[in-house]
Amino acid sequence: MRIIKKYPNRRLYDTATSGYITLADVKQMVVDKTPFQVRDAKTNEELTRAILLQIILDEEAAGVPMFSNDMLAQMIRFYGGSMQGVVGGLFEQNVRAFTEFQQKMGEKGASLIGGSNSDISKFGPEVWQQFMQNQAPAMQGVVGNYLEQSTKMFVDMQQKMQESTKQFFPGFTFPGFPGAEKK
Repeated sequence: MRIIKKYPNRRLYDTATSGYITLADVKQMVVDKTPFQVRDAKTNEELTRAILLQIILDEEAAGVPMFSNDMLAQMIRFYGGSMQGVVGGLFEQNVRAFTEFQQKMGEKGASLIGGSNSDISKFGPEVWQQFMQNQAPAMQGVVGNYLEQSTKMFVDMQQKMQESTKQFFPGFTFPGFPGAEKK
């Protein structure tokens, strides 16, 4: 685990290389899946999350944003609400499922060209477009699996919401909940 120290002047110091690094270097560590922690040089407080959020902010401001204004507004609305923890878990599970989907697509492409995932990243968009057109049946299975996982995650979230609601309002019966009387 690499330790990065953040100094009051906002500089980042990599203890593994004994040198100062930039947020771009930290981003590369994330891309390379290098385990690291960022700590305040004076207090030893854990700052990794704040640095990761700063990288996301810089990326969103610099190029083509990943999140629309509506998506960001909706995310903000979840903070402080009863579903904050559930939504965070749902986002994590969805990103994990999408990452697996991406990996499977890379493996499928690599097997077709007889190379590795890094080899296929060298192809341009036109090659990928042709590949995707030729892989429609296989894609349906992979996308179907992804959608099935997403649906399961949504159903799980819905069940957790129902359980939380029952615990919060134990004396009430709600239509559609098990145990609710039909009239």
